[in-house]
Amino acid sequence: MPAVFLDYATVSNGDLDPSSMRAAAGDLRLLASTSNDEIDAHIGDATIVLLNSVTLPRARLIAARRLRMIALAGTGTDHVDLVAARERGIAVCNVRGYCNASVAQHTWSLILSLTQHLAEFARLATDGSWARNEASAALAHPIRELGGRTLGIVGWGELGRAVARAGEAFGMRVLIANRPGGPSEPERMDLEALLAAADVVSLHCPLTPATRGLIGAHELSLMKPDAILINTARGALVDSQALADALKARRLAGAGLDVLPQEPPGAGEPLLDPTIPNLIVTPHIAWAAREARQRCVDEMAANVADFLRGGRRGRVV
Repeated sequence: MPAVFLDYATVSNGDLDPSSMRAAAGDLRLLASTSNDEIDAHIGDATIVLLNSVTLPRARLIAARRLRMIALAGTGTDHVDLVAARERGIAVCNVRGYCNASVAQHTWSLILSLTQHLAEFARLATDGSWARNEASAALAHPIRELGGRTLGIVGWGELGRAVARAGEAFGMRVLIANRPGGPSEPERMDLEALLAAADVVSLHCPLTPATRGLIGAHELSLMKPDAILINTARGALVDSQALADALKARRLAGAGLDVLPQEPPGAGEPLLDPTIPNLIVTPHIAWAAREARQRCVDEMAANVADFLRGGRRGRVV
């Protein structure tokens, strides 16, 4: 069956083995990228389309008369019109859990970098400050031990649990937020109480109507002034301007973000201001460990193979 991966270069720079996908899909074309003007031509004769971030709205799905399956390189489905896919009888499959270890590792990279002020101390070592005044350089930024402090997890799925396990290994006390918009559950806390109690707050919940703008000016005002906020989930969970203002005013000790509301961000994104203190922003790379990306394409291949056998592995539609 004719198959095409529309944006393979977004998951591989040549470092992955695509043999599992070729074995599953058979007649497979791997396109590095596909411009908006090229999409219709590439999917017009395809039975199976694999993609990472290319958008497939209703009009394209209606026009692609041979299309039977869309295999997504990841969990998110908001770039494909699922209603139109269902109407057309097009199967849509995603991949879950492939990057849990990678994202948890990145989350802790942010927590540790902010807690230890690694970027600032590295600068003192290279700009001459350490050589000029050793004592001053050593005490220039506050370092806190994590043992005995409190880690608040918002989103108690596989990722939240993985981050929590690492926190417990550091000797941290773990608090779990109630599901936003959901009922209270035993051994969990309402978000406002968690924000007030935690020294580190890490977001791992999906973006839904109930979680959009979950962390705004009011929520940030509840956090301790020496607390840090971590977001490796979805950018729109956090009000960018409110977070930028809180950091500039030193009402929050730091923040580590791997996601922004718009990606790639526009010129007006408040959190790209280089003068904001103790802020780390990375370009949505928490998922991108090579092992995680290989796992992703292998899971996509397994979804394709199962679909061709009549199964429903990974199906969201």
